[in-house]
Amino acid sequence: MVRRPQRGDPFWIWALHGWDVLSWALLALLILLTAVGDLPGTARYGSLALMVGLGLCYAMMRRSPDNPVLTPQRHLGLLVLALGGLAYLRDGFGVLYLVLLPQFTIVARSTRSAIVHSGLGAVAITIGGVLREGWNLDVLTTNTVSSLAVYAVSVLIAVLTPRALRLTAERTQLRADLATTQLRLAEAQKRQGAAEERERLAREIHDTLAQGFASIIVLAEAAHAGLASHPDRSAQQLRSIEQTARDNLAEARVLVGSAPQSGLASGSVARTLRRTLDRFTEDTGLTVTADLPDIDVDQPTRIALLRCTQESLANIRKHAAASTVGVVLTRHPDRAELEITDDGQGFVVAESRGFGLDGMRKRLDELGGELTVTSSVGNGTRVLAVLPTNGPV
Repeated sequence: MVRRPQRGDPFWIWALHGWDVLSWALLALLILLTAVGDLPGTARYGSLALMVGLGLCYAMMRRSPDNPVLTPQRHLGLLVLALGGLAYLRDGFGVLYLVLLPQFTIVARSTRSAIVHSGLGAVAITIGGVLREGWNLDVLTTNTVSSLAVYAVSVLIAVLTPRALRLTAERTQLRADLATTQLRLAEAQKRQGAAEERERLAREIHDTLAQGFASIIVLAEAAHAGLASHPDRSAQQLRSIEQTARDNLAEARVLVGSAPQSGLASGSVARTLRRTLDRFTEDTGLTVTADLPDIDVDQPTRIALLRCTQESLANIRKHAAASTVGVVLTRHPDRAELEITDDGQGFVVAESRGFGLDGMRKRLDELGGELTVTSSVGNGTRVLAVLPTNGPV
C-alpha cells in the first residue's frame, strides 16, 4: 500500500494522492445527487448501496491496514465488483473506473497486483456496460476501446509510482547518509582539533614552563651547594631563580589566555635572543659567541626563533657537556636562518627520541620552515632553523 505523501516526495506521489482525494469527493457528490434524484428504484438504491459500501470499506481499510477481514486484496476485489455493478445499473457510470483509478495503485501491495486488479476493473465495466446496453458489436467495441485506454493509464501509474517511491527513498537515504557523514566529519574534525590543541599546549609547556622549572631546579641545587664556599655566586643564582620564576609566571598567563600571546615587540628578536643568551651565560658559565643582527620578521617567526634558541640551550645545558656555544642569526631575501652550535659530546641524531627536537620540527613545519640537526658522538652539535619570510631585508 502506497504511504501518504511526505515532504520531499516527488510531484507524482502528491498528484496521485490528490487524484485519490478528488475521486472520493466526486463519489460523495454522486451519492448525494443519487439520494436526492428521481432515478428508478433499482438503479437508485442499488447504486447507492454500491457507492456507500465502497466508501465505507475503503475508510475501514485505511483506518486498520492490518485488518485480517478487509485486506487490500479483498478491497480491490470489491472495487472491481462495484465498478461492474455501477456500469450495469446506470448509464455513464463506467467513468467511475477512471475516477477511482488511483485506488488500484494506492491500495495494492505490489505493482503486479495493481495491474491485475485494474485489468479486472476494465473487464468489469466493459461487461457491465454491455449487459446494460445489450450485446452488439458496436457497443462491445466502444466499451472495450475506452476501457483499454483507461487501463493503459492505470498500468502507467502502477509502473511509475513504485519507481518514484524508490527514487524518493534513495534520495532520503542519500540525505541521511550525507547528514551522518557530515556529523562524523564534524566529530572527527573536533577530535582532531582537540588533539592538535593538546599537542600545541604540550609543546608550549615543554618549551616554556618545563624548561623554566628545570632551570630553577639546576640553579637551586647549585646555589645550595655553594652557599658556604661561593656566597656571591649563590646570590646570583638565586636572582636567576627569581627571574626564571617570574618568566614562568608570565608564560603561564599567556597559556591560560590572561596575557598577550607574546611579550616580543616588533623587530626585537635580536634583543630578546641576546637577553636569553646572557641569562644562559650567567647560569652556566659557558662561553657564548653571538652574531645577532637586528632583523625584522613577523611575530610567529620571532616566537619560533626564540623557542628554538631556548630549546637548544636547554639541551646543551642538560646533555652536551660543552664549553663553547655559538649563535648566528642571518636574514636572507626569502628566509631567516638561526644556527646554534656547541663543542660538546654530541649524539646520534637517528637515535634521538626527545620531545624537544620533535616539538621544534613541528613548530617550524607549521610556519613552512625546516629544522636540521647535525651531530655525531664527540664532535658537538649543529642546529639550523630555517623559516620563510616575506618582504625586503
